[in-house]
Amino acid sequence: MTDQQETTIITGAVDASSDAVIDEALAVIDSALARMMRRELVSSGEVADLLLDVRSLLTSEHATPVVPGVAVVADAD
Repeated sequence: MTDQQETTIITGAVDASSDAVIDEALAVIDSALARMMRRELVSSGEVADLLLDVRSLLTSEHATPVVPGVAVVADAD
């Protein structure tokens, strides 16, 4: 019973962490879009920077989720 509870806690915490990463990525996109909509031209370098920022947010947190106060334990079958 304890193993199942630990797995549920870890899964819920990782889901919350993933939601936070997605929210942060959306905030970056919204901010950049607001700046870009005020201009007629946007350089390809600026678009590439935006895409790289979003990519790094999504991949860095997803690869190594950090959950304060919860140890991530591999599921042993």
